[in-house]
Amino acid sequence: MEKRFIFSLWVAQIVFVLLFPIWISLTEYLHSLVLVVVWICYSFIFFSISSIAFKKRFTIAKKSLDVSIIVYSIFLLVLLFFRPAGQVYDNYNLIPFKTIMFYLYGETSPFIAFYNLAANIGLFIPFGIYYCCKREEAKLRYLAGMAIASVSLIEILQFLTHRGSMDIDDLILNTSGILLGYLIYPLFSKVFSIEH
Repeated sequence: MEKRFIFSLWVAQIVFVLLFPIWISLTEYLHSLVLVVVWICYSFIFFSISSIAFKKRFTIAKKSLDVSIIVYSIFLLVLLFFRPAGQVYDNYNLIPFKTIMFYLYGETSPFIAFYNLAANIGLFIPFGIYYCCKREEAKLRYLAGMAIASVSLIEILQFLTHRGSMDIDDLILNTSGILLGYLIYPLFSKVFSIEH
């Protein structure tokens, strides 16, 4: 079983490399660090699926979990605030679902639409999982309030610094990602146990 588990992880990495032309296209409008973030998320998903499939469980030290979320947060902030040169952001959207519908109705390429919607949800899932790891009794209402406040602050700062557009749909999608992390924590706990 150990060999099958390792083999599945290698296959995942080979598929990532084969899809590299797709990942590299993201650097046209995002910081090149996006490749590292996509690789981390992609590898983590395959690692988790393989672990569940082969019934393998791992222990993570609490300190390692804290360091991981700090490093991940820094990477994410770089993606949010440091874009390729020449991009100007001075617009905002306060109409819920306007941007989401723009992507869903094919106003742009399917890849960009998928990436924007999926990334705005998926990249924030780790924060919901982390919250559950840190609290014995994780309360959804408290997490929702923290998520809305944190994402709102990011959106306002992006607008004020012209490093991104302020969009209520980003707030909706990012908060949904954090709450989704809360909901899928039971799956995470099947793969990882936290050593306190």
